[in-house]
Amino acid sequence: MRPAHHFFDFEWRHSVTQDMLHIRHVPVEAREFFCQSISIYGMCIYSQCEGEHRPFEIAKAPGSEVLSGAINGGSALVIVTSKLVVDSRYARIVQVMQASEQKRPHLRRIGDRLGAWYTPAALALAAAGWWWSGDPRRFLSVIVIATPCPLLIAIPVAIIGAISIAARRGIIIKDPAILEQLDRCSTFIFDKTGTLTYGRPVLTDIICGPGFSPGEVLAAAASLERYSKHPLAQAVLRAAEEAGAVLSPVSLISEKPGEGLRGLVGGRPVQITGRARLPAGQWNLPPPAAGLECQVLIDNTYAATFQFHDAPRFEGPPFVRHLKPNHRVNRVILLSGDREAEVRYVAEQIGITEVYSGKSPEEKVAIVERETRSAKTLYVGDGINDAPAMMAATVGVALGQHSDVTAEAAGAVILDASLSKVDELIHIGRRMRQIALQSAVGGMALSIAGMIIAPTGHLPPVAGAVTQEVIDIAAVLNALRAAIPSKNLTDF
Repeated sequence: MRPAHHFFDFEWRHSVTQDMLHIRHVPVEAREFFCQSISIYGMCIYSQCEGEHRPFEIAKAPGSEVLSGAINGGSALVIVTSKLVVDSRYARIVQVMQASEQKRPHLRRIGDRLGAWYTPAALALAAAGWWWSGDPRRFLSVIVIATPCPLLIAIPVAIIGAISIAARRGIIIKDPAILEQLDRCSTFIFDKTGTLTYGRPVLTDIICGPGFSPGEVLAAAASLERYSKHPLAQAVLRAAEEAGAVLSPVSLISEKPGEGLRGLVGGRPVQITGRARLPAGQWNLPPPAAGLECQVLIDNTYAATFQFHDAPRFEGPPFVRHLKPNHRVNRVILLSGDREAEVRYVAEQIGITEVYSGKSPEEKVAIVERETRSAKTLYVGDGINDAPAMMAATVGVALGQHSDVTAEAAGAVILDASLSKVDELIHIGRRMRQIALQSAVGGMALSIAGMIIAPTGHLPPVAGAVTQEVIDIAAVLNALRAAIPSKNLTDF
């Protein structure tokens, strides 16, 4: 064991098992050895790596397991490594992502598809004109006016204009090819935590015991939670503020990891703890439900159960409802690593009927690959565990700026985590595709008309060159419309 008595910058790939490390970011699986402040809060990255079955911050005590990819929330932490970096969960996710990249769908560009028949047709027409007239200048006239500048210039101009519009709206386009595919995706696949939800707990139900009222218990719990760092404390305080609860003075506060929060609130003993810490059978507790929960005791008597859920985004239901009629989306899938009960709860709130829960990154990739074989898919996620699935989909969209790995895997990154921005991205892609096709097909149609006239001798090479330049300018000017801001980039 290499001890952590001296501090220096350390390349994590050189770590071996049983190393003792003083860390901020955890690169390997380990066990906590010592912590100056016995409780740490770093689980927001847990949810990024492991899916959503660890949905919020987790307190750690000596001997606890620490997974790779976790971030220590603020206290000094020493860990003892138990696995090599290459064997860590984080490394396995990266390996799955690299394997997905090898199978990434090949996107054939608009210009490639149009050029595949346009160029042979132009050459054939030019050759026919030469053969029919016996004059090689007819061949030259056709070739001059057949120059595919609408394909070579107009389409890239439209794409650059769309990228500019997206950037001004907080959307970074990493792979321009996705702009041509967005409006053609008929299967939308969403991650849950941080994508369809805000990724933070919300107090949704207060189930009181005999002799207690919700307002009384909420006020007592919020008074005590003011002094807690636990993530559920903020949910209780937000609920108390919304309810207008009057908080009382608190004394003799104690919060030990795994034992809950205790204190005197207005002179009355109050304890906030978990179901497992209560004496079995002493009180009639409500059955466990989806999401998280805690129990509140007042005067050493069961007072209430607080139930928490990850809050669905307020724009989620209208966004999902508008996909089929407005964007020709046939299927909407919720694909999550969280527990089935919690995933079903969010799916019901949002309005999604096709649900997959408890899936690992590897299983997510398999599902996305299967769906992509039958239809073009758009995958929206925000965590490291979503990166491989993004690469397996036709289009991958990263919501928010949570991870460099996720941003690298996605074709587009939405800086402001909002479903309305996803809708804007779809509209930007649709508009770009329409304008690009107008410019390319319109320019090619005019060129074809010129190619039909040229073999007759009515359009000599010089006149053909001038005509082609006019066609090119018209096509490019039309393509520039893609850079003009549109007022209607959302429709829900």
